[in-house]
Formats: sequence, structure tokens, C-alpha cells
Amino acid sequence: MAKWGEGDPRWIVEERPDGTNVNNWHWVEKNATNWSKDRLKELLTGVVVEDDKFFCELKEVTSIEGEASANNRKAKLIFFYEFVIKGEWSGKLKDGDKKIKGKFEIPNLSEENDADEIDFNVTVSKDSDEAYKLKEFLRKTGLGVIRQKMAEYLNDLKNEYSKGVILPTKGAQQQQQTQAQTNSATNKAREEMNKLVIDSKASKPLGVKIHTKKIVGKEEFKCRAEDLYRALTDVKLVQAFSASPAEMEVEKGGRFSLLHGNITGEFVELIPNQKLVQRWRVKSWPDAHYSTVTFEFDEKDDCTVLNYTQTGVPDSEYEKTKEGWIINYWNRMKQVLGFGSSIF
Repeated sequence: MAKWGEGDPRWIVEERPDGTNVNNWHWVEKNATNWSKDRLKELLTGVVVEDDKFFCELKEVTSIEGEASANNRKAKLIFFYEFVIKGEWSGKLKDGDKKIKGKFEIPNLSEENDADEIDFNVTVSKDSDEAYKLKEFLRKTGLGVIRQKMAEYLNDLKNEYSKGVILPTKGAQQQQQTQAQTNSATNKAREEMNKLVIDSKASKPLGVKIHTKKIVGKEEFKCRAEDLYRALTDVKLVQAFSASPAEMEVEKGGRFSLLHGNITGEFVELIPNQKLVQRWRVKSWPDAHYSTVTFEFDEKDDCTVLNYTQTGVPDSEYEKTKEGWIINYWNRMKQVLGFGSSIF
């Protein structure tokens, strides 16, 4: 038996003021789900997004699905959180009286995404020119506001649930105070960086130049151009051939998310059965970097030829991306949707 005060520090009970979870060696978990849901509702309800032409307000958070927890293992704090947030909004053009209503969704609030990677999807209850303009304003301008709110939630979560998870060891009070001051400074710096990243009025891009390449390809499918176009724009068909969840707003400026959120982007141009242009990125790419993908459909007597180009692919991702189109798109579409055999 070791002498008093000696031996494996994990078992030196007297070194801890309360004699429990010595040196924070054991796993400690605190459930933060209910607190998180309340805080998220508080942060989002009543948020106003406006300029001299448009006024929008997030009226209500209707559902928050997911969970959050704070964990300590070997004196290291680890936060787990994953939420899908849905709600309702309303707004109007400032020079009009018609009130527009719709729904919003934040689909990917999780520890896997930084604040500036969080998506904000917006839909309207009834289509009209006014509704489209208002929806696009809320989606684009509101994205920065939502990301700021989510960054605020993450900061509050870490501050609130750091208390009592890592317990003090002997003589560690001064160290904890110093660490708290460091964390506070770090959080402030992180908030400022988030503001820089999402500032829509920034006149110059931040970061280093990304060297890119261009992918040019051609693929033949045993189907009509109409069927192939639908396979790339119909969410049910996309989910079928990708065997994973997908979200799509098939309209100019509409957002899409495929393969569990690993591929995201928006529709730039849609000419049914002829041409499709997308802003397109993989989650692992440098932050806020998008490529441009153009699909052109050429229907023949016995097949449809798809000519596709992708510009802006990071050099380091070129081979992986080129191979990904073949494996995750074309081969899967031919196999699952039957586009590898003639249906004429």
C-alpha cells in the first residue's frame, strides 16, 4: 500500500476537497437537453430581420428535436449536441399591407458543424412574387443573424455546463480562475471571428487563395432527359439512389442538402430537361468555398447524354470529387433507378 499522499494520483482521495472523482479521472456527464431547448427558443423567438424594403420576424419555435450533454473525462470537457429546429415566421414588404407567412428550419446544429456552417432553410405558405422576394430576403440576410444566435447558444452552453463538471483539485483554485479568464477571452475572440465570417457587408474576402481545378465529364443514361432531370431534382428520387436523407428547394436560389449534409448548395439556374446549374460544396472543403456544377441534357434516340462540368474544385479534392460523381451519382442512378438499361 502506498504511503499517504503517494501512489497513482487517480486514487489520492485526500488531494480533492470533496474526495470524489479524484483528479477528474472518471467520466462525468450532465444532461443539457432541456436547458438547451429553452435557451434556443429564447434566442430565436421574436428575432427580427429587416431593411428599408422588407420586414421579417421569427414568430414561434414549433419543435426542437435532439439532445445535448456536457461531459468530463480525464479533466477534459467534451460537449455533444445535435438539434433540428423548426418554427414559423411572418413578414411583409414595407410598402405593402399583405402579410406573408411561412416556416423555417435549422437542420444541422451539432458539434460537427461550426457556427458559420449552420444552414437556415425558409419556405412560404403560398407562392407569389411578394412571398418569393420576402422568403429570399429572410433566407439570405437572416442566415447571418441565425448563425450569430447559434454561436451565442454554444457560448452559453459551454459557460453554463462547465460549472461543476470538472471539480477542483488541491491548489487548483488559482489555475481555474486563470483558465476561466483565458476561456472568456477565447470566447470573445471566437465571437468576433464569427461576426467577421458572416458579415454580409464585408467588401473583401478573407483567407488565402484556394487553387482549384475543373472537372469535365460525359455520362450516358438509358432514359429520357425528363427522367434524368427529375433524378437530380426530385427529392424522393435523390433519396432513393443516394440511400440517404436529402432536402431540396427546387427553385432559383433554393437550397439543397444531400448525403447526410455532406453535400450542400443552392440552385442557380433551372431549365427543365435541358440545363441545371448549382453552387455545390462538400462539407470537408475550406469554409464558405463553393464550386459551380453545370449539367446539360442531350436526349438521343436511344439514350440521354449528360454533359457536366464542375469549376472551382480545390486541388486537394479533385480526384476524390471526380470519383465521387461516378460512384455516388452515376453508378447508383443506373443501378437503383434502372438508367443502365433501356426503357424506350
